[in-house]
Amino acid sequence: MPIYYPDILEQPPTTWTFTYGDKDVMLYALGIGLGADPMNRAELPFVYERELKVVPTAATVLSSAGVSIRKRDQAPPREGWRESEINFLMVVHGEQKVELHRPLPDYGTFTAEQRVIGAFDKGPGKGAVVLNETTWTDQTGEKVATLTSSIFARGDGGFGGPSEGAPEPHPVPERAPDISVDFTTRPDQALLYRLNGDRNPLHSDPDVAKMAGFDRPILHGLCTYGITCRAVLQEIAGWDPTQILSHQARFSAPVFPGDTVTVDLWRDGNVISFEARVKARGVTVIKNGKTVLRS
Repeated sequence: MPIYYPDILEQPPTTWTFTYGDKDVMLYALGIGLGADPMNRAELPFVYERELKVVPTAATVLSSAGVSIRKRDQAPPREGWRESEINFLMVVHGEQKVELHRPLPDYGTFTAEQRVIGAFDKGPGKGAVVLNETTWTDQTGEKVATLTSSIFARGDGGFGGPSEGAPEPHPVPERAPDISVDFTTRPDQALLYRLNGDRNPLHSDPDVAKMAGFDRPILHGLCTYGITCRAVLQEIAGWDPTQILSHQARFSAPVFPGDTVTVDLWRDGNVISFEARVKARGVTVIKNGKTVLRS
C-alpha cells in the first residue's frame, strides 16, 4: 500500500519496554572505535565498568537491547483511517538527532514510544521524506531522551502530501574548521558494530553488498554518526558526556570499514557544527552536523 496523507500522521504509535546494562554500553563504545588503545585513560571509562561513562549517541542502539515487549498502541484509529506502508527496500536513512533530557544512565529499564511526526512529498519518482520520533521514559514516567530520524523513501513519492515544511538542515560555518581530527576505522568494524542490533547483511555479507551496488560491505551510518560524537567528546567536551545535550546530522555517503574519517569541527559558543569526510575518496559522508553543549 502507498503512503496515505494525512492518515500516516495518525498511525498508532509502536511502544516497547527494554532493559540494557553495562555490557550494552561498552559494546557500543567499542563499536565506534573507543578503547582501541587499552592504555588510553581518557577512553577507558567508556569501555570499562568501573565509573562507566555512556556515549550520548548510544541512545540510537540501546533501545534494541533486551526488548521485552513491542506492540502497536491498541487505541482505535478514527473512522475511515487508512494504514500507510512504506517500501522499505527503497529506503535510506536521511538524518538522525539525539536529544537528552538527562544524561544516559549505564543501566535501566525504559519504555519507548515511536510515532510518525511528518511526511513530505518530493513528487512522483522523486521519493518522500518521513520523520519519526521515539521518546524514552523511565519507570517513573520521566522523559530521558527523544530521538528524531528521517528516512528518504525513494519509492514513495507522489502521495499528495506537502512538499515543503520539512526541518531545514543546520548550516555549517563557511570559515575553515576550527579543529579537524582523523579516525581510522577498522576493517572489521561493521562486524563488531552490528552486534548492537542492526544485522542488515549490507554491512556483513559481500554478496548482499554487491547486489546493492557496493564492492564490499559498508559501515553503518549510525556508526559514523557515533564517531562524530566521539570527535566532539574528544576535542571539545573534555570526555564528559554530560556536556552534550543534543547531537544531529545528515547522512550523505557511505563509509567503508578501513576508511579514515576526518571530522571537521566549528565552535560557536555552546553550538558545535561538524561534517565528516573521507579524504582518500574525496567524499563527504556526514553533513550539516550540530551538537548543542550545556551552557
